[in-house]
Amino acid sequence: MLEIVQAGGWLMLPILLCSVLAVAIVLERLWTLRRSRVVPPRLLTSVWEQMRTQGLKLDDIQRLRAGSPLGTILAAGLATHDRARQITQESIEEAGRRVAHELERYMNTLGTISMITPLLGLLGTVVGMIEVFTVITEIGVGSPRDLAGGISQALITTATGIGVAIPALAFHRYFRGHIDELVLEMEQEATKLVEVIHGEREAGAVEGGAKA
Repeated sequence: MLEIVQAGGWLMLPILLCSVLAVAIVLERLWTLRRSRVVPPRLLTSVWEQMRTQGLKLDDIQRLRAGSPLGTILAAGLATHDRARQITQESIEEAGRRVAHELERYMNTLGTISMITPLLGLLGTVVGMIEVFTVITEIGVGSPRDLAGGISQALITTATGIGVAIPALAFHRYFRGHIDELVLEMEQEATKLVEVIHGEREAGAVEGGAKA
């Protein structure tokens, strides 16, 4: 493996750094974007039941806000439940924008990696071919061994760049779709809360909450 990296030349270093960063981002996002963490099942139901039976204190709302992204959005609505519907809605929308921004953390970085690693590989190809033509200019084409270094650098960097870009792009697309699903689900739960608080929906409609 080390020999391959050395044969690829100095451009292998940024490509490998991109690969390490991509793996770190993918692992972190897989853990952070778990549905059970972002949209805990039956959270809205349990919150509404507590509100009806025991009431919600400031400490309860703070714990709800810190518990999950969905909890952050619901807490924003509960904190203004005694205000006009528009104020409650605006509070939830503001919290939702912050939560959505948090869920999209590192997505631009992962997308950038998927775009620049093939370009780094292409740059390695260009550098390798320059070396080949330099050798040809100096000693001619009679020594394949002298030409092999530049050709191998061109092929290795290109293959490595593409090899990093493909999974990075695949995970970037997957996470984008997954985030969109989570945001939509949180919007639906928040809408239920607003409508129940302001008497536009029966309290039993919150039963079932978010999906497991």
